[in-house]
Amino acid sequence: MVRKIAVQMDPIERINIGGDSTFALLLEAQARGYEIHYYTPERLSQRGRDVVATAQALRVRDVKGDHFDLGPPREIFLRDMDVALLRQDPPFDLAYITSTHLLETIGGRTLVVNDPAAVRNAPEKLFVMNFPELMPPTLITRDKAAIDAFRAEHGEVVMKPLHGYGGAAVFRLMARDANYGSLFDLFSTSFREQWVVQKFLPEVARGDKRIILVDGVPAGAVNRVPAENDIRSNMVRGGAAEATALTPREQEICATIGPELKKRGLVFVGIDVIDGFLTEINVTSPTGIRAIERTGGPDVAVAIWDAIVGKVAALEAVG
Repeated sequence: MVRKIAVQMDPIERINIGGDSTFALLLEAQARGYEIHYYTPERLSQRGRDVVATAQALRVRDVKGDHFDLGPPREIFLRDMDVALLRQDPPFDLAYITSTHLLETIGGRTLVVNDPAAVRNAPEKLFVMNFPELMPPTLITRDKAAIDAFRAEHGEVVMKPLHGYGGAAVFRLMARDANYGSLFDLFSTSFREQWVVQKFLPEVARGDKRIILVDGVPAGAVNRVPAENDIRSNMVRGGAAEATALTPREQEICATIGPELKKRGLVFVGIDVIDGFLTEINVTSPTGIRAIERTGGPDVAVAIWDAIVGKVAALEAVG
């Protein structure tokens, strides 16, 4: 039985509750009577073998501009929690990676969602490359000659940072594009790691579908339609949410990747599908719960907590 949860997230005063999936999870946790302890990543520490956090008791309500109350700060031992939610947003940098190492050492009966080692080893735009048969043609590189050859083969492409998020720095390059040289120079100086170069899918104009999988099983979806004169469908970039259902191809994609997600302990995952092609597998801090419910779909937070409760019970049974 879940009693106490800790949530590691971005500052709660800054979130947009209308679209924030962490907030949806907190609302459901509170409705179930769970005790919620909130902290931000910089308040996480390790002391010997103990992982501790300076946390505050949290109460939430679905009221814009007045959505939370916090208790006084106090130190908690994460081994005393039933569940720890790893929910801060990217960037997926060394700070993020360090937090996964700390959370990985909790041990005992505390369930971390998503599993921190799996999160660390499954960065969104690299993990998806394990399923090339489901993807559009994709290249991970920073080698100009390799990009030139890829463009010559596929024509229009999208170029984006390997560890980008929220649609930032996503560019469409035409088959013959005078901006290519300058964009290559910009990426070369801005990003030390490889980049993603992907064949452009014109059907993105009709939407980029976000599908949420819970313990490897599809639980809801929303179609995100880009704003006029933009290829990015992210709702933080002006994309519009539409009700949707899964196509047979999308069901096939979920059936293919689902067992691997479950095996890795990735309870809450959001995948992106354009025109039947898988483009990303989001495991760090997936979004979409509130948009799915707002467009007439299920409350996916319920399914996520049901899955968590089952896993906590299994831990207790062997503990």
